[in-house]
Amino acid sequence: MDKKELAAFLRHRREALRPRDVGLVEGPRRRTQGLRREEVAQLAGMSTDYYARLEQQRAPQPSVQITAALARALRLSLDERDHLFVLIGHNAPARFHRSEHVNPPLLRVLDRLDDSPAMVQTDLLDTLAMNPLAVALLGDQTRHPGLASSGYYRWFMDPADRLMVPEENRERHGRAQAARLRAALTSGSDTPRAARILAELQEHSPEFVRMWELQEVAQRYEDCKTILHPELGRIDVDAQLLFTENRAQTLVVLTTRPGTESHSKLELLSVIGDQQLTP
Repeated sequence: MDKKELAAFLRHRREALRPRDVGLVEGPRRRTQGLRREEVAQLAGMSTDYYARLEQQRAPQPSVQITAALARALRLSLDERDHLFVLIGHNAPARFHRSEHVNPPLLRVLDRLDDSPAMVQTDLLDTLAMNPLAVALLGDQTRHPGLASSGYYRWFMDPADRLMVPEENRERHGRAQAARLRAALTSGSDTPRAARILAELQEHSPEFVRMWELQEVAQRYEDCKTILHPELGRIDVDAQLLFTENRAQTLVVLTTRPGTESHSKLELLSVIGDQQLTP
């Protein structure tokens, strides 16, 4: 771990960012250029004291998870992320397999979206980042470990995942999941992981096997879908997509049509967040 170079790199990258670059409000009393240490710490999910000690060359080696969180918080490019990993003393993650590193341009757009649910997903439906309104609508999908982080895996293996989809739509949704997994298996960003998901589902989910045998292939995200919110009920949304160049990550923005009941529900959700309306 190169503490001197790490401290200089962190400080320089922090000072190069403006609050608006990370979705924060730039107040009138800001004296210093760039982000404050406590703002970087908040974005990375660590204590301000620990981050300060990193810049002061006094902290122990961060874990791989904290290193990845720092890269996201500082909006590093892939080259900058790899450099950060080397400075801290870790091997940089592989670029062409599943990575927790969110594409910086997608993350910059996500930071600016506060009136529509939005999230960044991989082509295996791993959710890497969500804005607060998406969490309020869909729950925190970034918390799942291992293969369960894939939405394809959860749909067939976790009954709770189906509660968000009306019963009459579940057959069509399941077939779409199987069809998209087939596309990811042959042309996705992490085909070995797609193969592991396939093997697990073939062994444990007869429903998946039935749908897999239909030989359907699709990369298309559902343009229109109905989400069942536990408090507000049915909410109809349209999906707008923004892809990275290699289509390994997608920014999904969910919108509702003005003047509809669904639009009113989403406006209410933006106020109440993920708090429960009923005891």
